Amino acid sequence: MDLTPTYRAWRKLPGNALGSVLFSAGMCVRVPYFATILPRVTVLEPGHCEVRAPKWWGVHNHLGTFHAIAACNLAETAMGMLAEATVPTTHRWIPKGMTTQYLTKAETGLRAIARLDELPNFSALTDGTELTVPVRILDRHDVEVVHADITIWVTPRA
Repeated sequence: MDLTPTYRAWRKLPGNALGSVLFSAGMCVRVPYFATILPRVTVLEPGHCEVRAPKWWGVHNHLGTFHAIAACNLAETAMGMLAEATVPTTHRWIPKGMTTQYLTKAETGLRAIARLDELPNFSALTDGTELTVPVRILDRHDVEVVHADITIWVTPRA
């Protein structure tokens, strides 16, 4: 599989906290809206991505908890990086929709886990297709506080 520039950058950096911080800073330069949640990618491989975001005043809602839309931003960050590590350069992807369940108040920093149980066979994908990426968002006690299913549209490059 030909790796995307995003996934190549991840693999070139050291597999430690410094590499994670450098990659995440570069990601936020490329996608500035992600920076609003101060994300840090901690795991990135085809079919799996984990991103952490601290609880800070910039993501607070009126209750002082992690704002629902900030959690959606975290889910989209994890899905986007998973897609960059999974979808080969022969194809492209774009978000098409998101279904979100807010399960309980998020009173701590959060960790989003995007995972595909099975990778698509991209070589057999000759027309556009929908791919749903489930994202679990957990608090520091490993309680799922938000669940998102993000549908992306994947097409072969022309």
